[in-house]
Amino acid sequence: MTLNRAQVPKIYSPQEFEYILKPASTDTLDNGIPFYSLTDSIEPVLQLELVFNAGLWFEQKKAIAQATAALLKSGTSRLNSFQINETFEQYGASVKVSSGPDWASITVSCLTRHLQQVLPVVYEMLTDTQFPQSEIDIYVQNSKQKLSVQLLKSEFIANRKIDEYLFGFDHPYGKYLFAEDYDAIQQQDLKQHVSQLYSSGNCTLFMAGMFSEEDKKLINQIFGSQAWNQQQKVPLPVYEVQPETEKKHRILHDEKSVQGSIRLARPFPQKTHPDFVPMIMLNTLFGGYFGSRLMSNIREEKGYTYGIHSMMLNQKYDGAFMISTEAGKDVCEAAVQEIYKEMNILKNELVDEEELNLVKNYLLGSILGGLDGSFHIIQRWKGLILNGFTQERYYNNIEIYKSITPVQLQLLAQKYFDESAFYELIVT
Repeated sequence: MTLNRAQVPKIYSPQEFEYILKPASTDTLDNGIPFYSLTDSIEPVLQLELVFNAGLWFEQKKAIAQATAALLKSGTSRLNSFQINETFEQYGASVKVSSGPDWASITVSCLTRHLQQVLPVVYEMLTDTQFPQSEIDIYVQNSKQKLSVQLLKSEFIANRKIDEYLFGFDHPYGKYLFAEDYDAIQQQDLKQHVSQLYSSGNCTLFMAGMFSEEDKKLINQIFGSQAWNQQQKVPLPVYEVQPETEKKHRILHDEKSVQGSIRLARPFPQKTHPDFVPMIMLNTLFGGYFGSRLMSNIREEKGYTYGIHSMMLNQKYDGAFMISTEAGKDVCEAAVQEIYKEMNILKNELVDEEELNLVKNYLLGSILGGLDGSFHIIQRWKGLILNGFTQERYYNNIEIYKSITPVQLQLLAQKYFDESAFYELIVT
């Protein structure tokens, strides 16, 4: 068939597509670890992710979750940190350890043929990391230095304080670190965190890329042949949200500053709440993408800022809705009033169909991009599985994005865009 370059190809709206989430294979390793995988044959590479319930929500001492992730490659009984990193580099592998509010993860990216050389070292890290005191001292020194630099920035102060206002300082989502918290890190704290939480009984595996059944057997041989680390079930900690009673805050951080950091935020239900997915649509229209109303008004028309965004803070066990921007010191108060003005417009006026279709196409187009290749698709599955959802959640979300109406958005705005519910913070 000859391609006719004079003929304009047909343009399709993202709303016309059928969104099919390719199923992931579901297996269980011999020691009980759930193992989800998705294969393709494009390139001989793969990505394996080990996810643990080991984030801030589960740490028993401040700073330990992040320190554990940063120091997991610090050295075992057999290999020092240089040798561990040199091994990964020798095989062109990337091994990243990260810790967030809810989960910690180890992400291994490598050529499929090097799996046999890379994974035993990852297992050794999990089961035999010694956390040498010299490595801890370097981490503490670097972290304190980084903190001292960050504390000079108004946006850093604003991010710390708004979380505290929302959840309370003793809550995992509201606490933040001081220099003395780093000084208090002990080798035994790190070993205990790994032993209790980086265990086979607290792990879920996700893999995507090009691999064979033999590769899956190798993973089972390394990570599934026996239980590793402590197998006592760690109960889910329970925390009480203790929000700040005062809603409006102004912090003078630097008298010479010419810029202020603005944060407006309010509590919002968890992902399981029926309003969560429709709110994603309202959030996108309001301030969730470059063409949003906040960007059009406060950046394009008023010129108060280079960028402004609203977002859903969608941790697993609690949530919030936030607007975030940096603006000139002399226009911060005016910017706050413009934010409320845009909220009130959405409460009182229906969104026109043309604007709503644009936002629908943007969101659905983003989902289409997330269905391109096994690496993207397994991340979609990971988000569903870790939050306790099935694929029905995915298809329900698509249907909501396609069918939501201006009236539904107005009702959401009237419910959640109540000015008195927002914490209002400006740090200058």
